[in-house]
Amino acid sequence: MKRLIVFLGAICLWLMGMSVHAQCAAKNEAIQPGERLTYELKFNWKFIWVSAGEAKMDLLPVTYEGKPCYQTTLYSVSNKTVDMFFRMRDTLTCITTERLEPLYFRKGAEEGSRYTVDEVKFSYEDGKCIVDQHRWRKGAKTIYAKDTLDYCVFDMLSILLQARSFDPTDYKKGDKILFPMATGREVEQQTLIYRGKENFKAENGVKYRCLVFSLVEYDKNKKEKEVITFYVTDDKNHLPVRLDLYLNFGSAKAFLQTIEGNRHPLTSIVN
Repeated sequence: MKRLIVFLGAICLWLMGMSVHAQCAAKNEAIQPGERLTYELKFNWKFIWVSAGEAKMDLLPVTYEGKPCYQTTLYSVSNKTVDMFFRMRDTLTCITTERLEPLYFRKGAEEGSRYTVDEVKFSYEDGKCIVDQHRWRKGAKTIYAKDTLDYCVFDMLSILLQARSFDPTDYKKGDKILFPMATGREVEQQTLIYRGKENFKAENGVKYRCLVFSLVEYDKNKKEKEVITFYVTDDKNHLPVRLDLYLNFGSAKAFLQTIEGNRHPLTSIVN
């Protein structure tokens, strides 16, 4: 289920062109405080799709270091049936300025018998982005890292928030974008590919016009491996409505169930 979390960082297709001189703030065009999204998680078990749990994401106004900011939180919880095989309780939190500039990120992940905490603090000085991060894992040595970079670095949630405000009108099918993301122990380079547009019909019967993207990895022979395929609404909200996750032990899917507090009308709905 870690792939589910990674997809949030992957939605930074719209961040191309933002990695110069660490000017990491952006104009917020898509979100507003009070937005809440819920997802149903499903696993593929011997050719049968079974309910596996749910995920919730919300955005609230907070005060951080004396300044008005946004706090975004994502909870992912497996249900009682899945708990017998693989218990998951993940909580991700990020704090950004009102211009969506990342300030703080924390991920607490209970996945099976392993519990891990990743924490990242962002600061800015002389046009540079300073990333101070560490990873704590039960029973293991804590990993620390600090980087001072000339380009913007984001975490898994703040990158999603900024990405949703960008206009993908000029993107062409097959476009590849490289982007940096803080993981808690290092800054990693990721690759995202734009696959084009496609209609997706949700289980409640609502059909959405979507932009389709893929997060990919490459092996030592530079062979491409699909990690996640995801669908976001082709409107000003850019809401993720479906995710296909390719795991080492099978596959999983996440489907958007409810939307509250969306800033713009859902013009991507196909009548």
